[in-house]
Amino acid sequence: MQIIHKINDFLFTIFPELMWGGNNLIINTLENYYTYGPYKPKISIDNDWVKIEIDTPTIISQEADYKKTVALCENGKYSEAKPILKKLIEKNPTNSEYHRIMGQILSDEGEQEEAINCLIDSLRWDSKNGWALLMMGNIFAKFKDDVPTAMKYYDQALIANPKDNITINNIGANLMQQGKLEEAKKYFWEALKINDQYPNSHFALGMIADIEADFLSAFYSTIQAIKLNKNKDVLYQNSVKQAFEISKKIVAADTGKIIFSEYRHKLEFEGDRKIDVVQDDEIPTAAKFEFAENYDRETHIVRYKPSYPAVEHLIMHELVHLDFVIQARKDDLNQLFISNQSHKAQFIKELEPTIKKFNKMGISEKSIADYCSNLFEGMNRQIFNTPIDLFIENFLYNKFSELRPFQFISLYTMIQEGLKAVTDKKIVELSPKEIISKSKVYNLVYALQFKELFGFDFIQDFNATASELKLATDFYDEYLQYKDDKEPAEEYELVLHWAEDLKLDKNFELVNEHEYRTKRTDIDNLLTSIEKDPYDLESKDPYKQREMDKFQKSQESIGTNMAVVMFMVGALQYFEGMPIEEIKKIAFEIAMQGTQGYRPDKDDYRISSISDKTFSGYHILAYYYVSWALAIPEMLSQLQLPYDDEYKLALTMHKPSK
Repeated sequence: MQIIHKINDFLFTIFPELMWGGNNLIINTLENYYTYGPYKPKISIDNDWVKIEIDTPTIISQEADYKKTVALCENGKYSEAKPILKKLIEKNPTNSEYHRIMGQILSDEGEQEEAINCLIDSLRWDSKNGWALLMMGNIFAKFKDDVPTAMKYYDQALIANPKDNITINNIGANLMQQGKLEEAKKYFWEALKINDQYPNSHFALGMIADIEADFLSAFYSTIQAIKLNKNKDVLYQNSVKQAFEISKKIVAADTGKIIFSEYRHKLEFEGDRKIDVVQDDEIPTAAKFEFAENYDRETHIVRYKPSYPAVEHLIMHELVHLDFVIQARKDDLNQLFISNQSHKAQFIKELEPTIKKFNKMGISEKSIADYCSNLFEGMNRQIFNTPIDLFIENFLYNKFSELRPFQFISLYTMIQEGLKAVTDKKIVELSPKEIISKSKVYNLVYALQFKELFGFDFIQDFNATASELKLATDFYDEYLQYKDDKEPAEEYELVLHWAEDLKLDKNFELVNEHEYRTKRTDIDNLLTSIEKDPYDLESKDPYKQREMDKFQKSQESIGTNMAVVMFMVGALQYFEGMPIEEIKKIAFEIAMQGTQGYRPDKDDYRISSISDKTFSGYHILAYYYVSWALAIPEMLSQLQLPYDDEYKLALTMHKPSK
């Protein structure tokens, strides 16, 4: 078969890469394009014409035998492959690839000298046969212990395949097997320059760094190999094993104590309080931070269980809790998570079916009471800690890179604990389904971050429903929106948002720390403040103010909110003819309920004065505005609701009944 092209603008149109080169580029490009398997065309140029000759009869007559030979070799059936291959060589001795395959067979059979002869024949017919060059390098490095000669062939293979990172990686692997680590590193780094997403190269660099006792580099490269490996294959399993082995070496070196000691001293200076670090086997979690203010003492205490691995990470984690609080206090933004017996009683009331089941099983009242209390406290720990912990772990990962091996082992252990808590058959059978589901969502959020940081994917292990996984993913996406530019105390917004979405916001209250501590210590001020501002309209709570500012900006960006307008029309119709005192009563109830703030995206608000309605966020805000506009107009501006234009429009649309 013969193909002829005129060297003109049209040829450059269909092969645009030819436009910038001479005859050599044209020949090389067209040879690569028209090559079929091991069969290369003959390219010649005569004046303004280029001729491509493809040996179609040979391809047709030999292709089937060639493919059969390759298949037999892949299955290790060399004795069956060799006779077929010899016939192919006799018919077409100019085919470089035939000689290369024969060389590979002979090398695998231990006939290195004969293999070299076949590979030389291969290179004589095609000096750019990358696989033949690679094999020659391997034979001289592995069987001849002649690295200088091997390097000559490896360098030619790199020239022949400058964009083939796998070939280059394999060169590095062979050199590494021979203990030639410096030479091997050169090729692994070259492979990564071409494709930095190839996990094999990262894993190999991790192995070399481990051998050289550069453990932090070894850990980094190994984690990269895990992150980039999409299949849980042998390489993945080896990478996981290597990551743990390297981490344990780093943890054993005790560098973590230096890290947390320096950080503790920094926080003692910034917070003007001493911080003690204490072992404690009795605490309910792996570690906890006791704020001095909550225990009426001068010293903060970090408590941790010494039985946990890499406890230095646990200590650092708790110290970051304090760091975040110190930053929030500077702007009077810090929030306290308050949960009392009233919250607990309401939570336990919803456990009634489980309590009845335990009664039938003959479980003692004390054991049931302890179970309910532990469930309440455990759920509250998840509510409060999960969003904050994401920010803490991100902070540690980015600010203390040398702590990452500690973080890796520690988080892995805790994720395994969380996984067991929501998937263990016995636990799931005994526990309320709703609680297990909500706990699973929080644990999934942790798993999503662990995957991002270290590449381990435990998501499927949770056996989550589609709705649970979606909710966890939504939570994590919301965290990501805050992650890179988090302001002090913003983590509390996620605590509240996620609890509301899981219908767990009745378990607690978030209150401004300064106001709470001041009011608790001054009952007269507390009573006076309630008397003067029973609906919290004049509160200077920075959290609420920030929420309102964000909400107002969103309203400015979308202009008039027609949903609010229509809800206001409905409110005007509802209140029409109602006595002012009755409207005022409703206005006060909405205001009282709104002291924690209303969220426009929530859809299950209720108020006792209007018992037949369930309100969405915009719906309740519309009633909020209209009730005050009608009953207490002189205080309407203090609500700071950005709906003046919506109300004016609603008034024009509302048609009073006659």
